[in-house]
Amino acid sequence: MTSLHISSQFDGGNIKVINKDNPEHIQLDINKDVESGFYQWFYYRVSGSEGQPLTMHLNNASGSSYAEGWIDYRAVASYDREHWFRVDSDYDGEKLIIQHTPECNTVYYAYFAPYSMERHHDLVAWAQQSAIVQTETLGDTLDGQPMDLLKIGGGEGKHKCWVIARQHPGETMAEWWMEGFLQRLLDPACPVARELLKKAVFYVVPNMNPDGSRRGHLRSNACGANLNREWAEPSSERSPEVLLVRNKMDETGVDFALDVHGDEALPYNFIAAAEGIPSWTDRLNTLTENYLQALVQASPDFQTEFGYPKDEPGKANMTVCTAALAERFDCLSMTLEMPFKDTVDSPDEYQGWSPERSQALGAANLNAIYSVIDQLR
Repeated sequence: MTSLHISSQFDGGNIKVINKDNPEHIQLDINKDVESGFYQWFYYRVSGSEGQPLTMHLNNASGSSYAEGWIDYRAVASYDREHWFRVDSDYDGEKLIIQHTPECNTVYYAYFAPYSMERHHDLVAWAQQSAIVQTETLGDTLDGQPMDLLKIGGGEGKHKCWVIARQHPGETMAEWWMEGFLQRLLDPACPVARELLKKAVFYVVPNMNPDGSRRGHLRSNACGANLNREWAEPSSERSPEVLLVRNKMDETGVDFALDVHGDEALPYNFIAAAEGIPSWTDRLNTLTENYLQALVQASPDFQTEFGYPKDEPGKANMTVCTAALAERFDCLSMTLEMPFKDTVDSPDEYQGWSPERSQALGAANLNAIYSVIDQLR
């Protein structure tokens, strides 16, 4: 029998091999984000495994950042790193146990379908070929990677719409969402996109955390900062990604902001708004409700019954992007969350929540933006 080789030494990879001598009792750990205690994202490849039943124990699952996320969760696998499918997984309260018999000699396993930095660069390179797109490098991350911004459309007197994704690098569904959003927004045959661009300029950051993405982190950047807790006082030493983007927002102004994420535990797509900010108004409440109802109509994958509890008045965490931007710019500002698991309301036994469904939800958000675009100011 060919001996197994297990590696995560590639873009976005994360695993520590404890013991791989017995294919039916492989022992693994998930590495923590550098300089922080966060961990849950895993991504690795197994070679020498064709036709061999594998049982892989992720031994430290119970100590991960969101252990409840393992309940009713199934890992994803791929042979070509393009098409991802779910495999049998079980959480016993201590370990996540993944069982699979590969059909090819090399197979990849991950927490969710990965979105590599190479694919990110491909996305930016594709987008810039549109005549209505201007690319800008806002500056560098701590690891020296570029912070990419896409400006879509132009003209004076238009609404300024900001859409950002993947502050938490392990939430890869956020950049898959961004693909679907950009593909539709840049489609000249789409009437919703055409009409939106008559009224708005879009500023899009497809990946807020390049360093964490490449390093295989769950939630933090190269120095262990959770970027979605840095919006009150970002710094060039700790959170240059947020500082660069917020400075650009101050330059352009913000009439609409959407921050795209994934949630480990909840098997739903939902939106969290900024109800708890000091200056919450009836206008912002109405805008939020109108957006939610329009997105329900645009996508049966979206719902409003389940999500995070609303903050009480004045109790918002002002270090979080959505609250900080709503207060700073008096604008409609929201966080969109997608599941790592499947959706309870519309399950897919083979893929669960997937890149393709994330892309479709990204495209559907154009309808919701279109529904409120004339109400923003």
